[in-house]
Amino acid sequence: MDDDGGDDDAAARAAIAIKPEEVTTLRGHTSEVFICAWSPAGDVLASGSGDATARMWTVPAGPSGRDAAKPAREPLGDANDWNNKSKDVTTLDWNGDGSLLATGSYDGLARVWDANGNLVNSLCAHRGPIFSLKWNKKGDYLLSGSVDKTAIVWDAKTGEAKQQFAFHTAPTLDVDWRNNVSFATSSMDNMIYVCKLGETKPIKAFKGHKDEVNAIKWDPTGTLLASCSDDYSAKVWSLKQDRCVHDFTEHAKEIYTIKWSPTGPGTNNPDLPLTLATASYDATIKLWDVEEGKCMHTLRAHSDPVYSVAFSPDGKYVASGSFDKRLHVWDAKRGTLVRTHDGGGGIFEVCWNKDGSKLAACYSDNTVSVLDFRA
Repeated sequence: MDDDGGDDDAAARAAIAIKPEEVTTLRGHTSEVFICAWSPAGDVLASGSGDATARMWTVPAGPSGRDAAKPAREPLGDANDWNNKSKDVTTLDWNGDGSLLATGSYDGLARVWDANGNLVNSLCAHRGPIFSLKWNKKGDYLLSGSVDKTAIVWDAKTGEAKQQFAFHTAPTLDVDWRNNVSFATSSMDNMIYVCKLGETKPIKAFKGHKDEVNAIKWDPTGTLLASCSDDYSAKVWSLKQDRCVHDFTEHAKEIYTIKWSPTGPGTNNPDLPLTLATASYDATIKLWDVEEGKCMHTLRAHSDPVYSVAFSPDGKYVASGSFDKRLHVWDAKRGTLVRTHDGGGGIFEVCWNKDGSKLAACYSDNTVSVLDFRA
């Protein structure tokens, strides 16, 4: 199904537009903001930037807008002491209870901060920029992937490298935990490996992509692994077989990122079907029925590459951010555009807070926006 999202209808667009006065703009970064993530503990938003800092912002629970308070804590890390360009903050992740924030940087260091912004640990073992960083659910291990072609599992308490996994022959682009002790890695070498702490060899190797694998994500139950690539395809894999379960090839350009819906058996939203979203340089987002193996909706309203996509916590809505400076929110079931906002720069990432009442977007114009979401 193809949907134009009412893009040719200016009146309809105006009716669903989020007004500028309904948006809180967070200013403080001095370079583009690559990444943002809400704390699972409450209304604290973390952002990471090309200015060599991460920041924690306290966002009040009330309505967003020009009058909303927006205090920023001091930046995490002192940009004045760093060679800025070599220290871009490329990735960040909160642990499960929001007590610790991990950041990964172009300087090859991972850093762990407490909720007050104090440095707890610097993790030094990679020999190249870190592009991905994830806490396991339990919060005792941190997983990082680097340009040095390896992935490392770190002991969160001591900050020591527990095990280094050196299976790829090119930079590691993404990592994702399957459970508390096993995970997957993807690389510019076109390969995906599933690894387990304590094992010296991969427990599974998935081969099938013809170009670099940009992102990988386990579904909510850790049963299926989705991957997306510069070969224009997204694939779904199972540990039970070597060949991919599904091969989605309908995008016309590279697929930058993918997200699973927080729905289906074993989730908080068991009555809704499990859906995979793919975001591409072809300016579209596609929503896939994974059980049937077919495209349910092609979401068309962006005019530039889509760098980010995120499901709301209840799985009913999908937010997308593009370099056309627009943030769109879609009805996942119908594939229709329900809210839209024009920002001041290209969007690198969009994310929802825990209860789905607020959306954050980070931009190439050095700002972060927080918007209230009401369907």
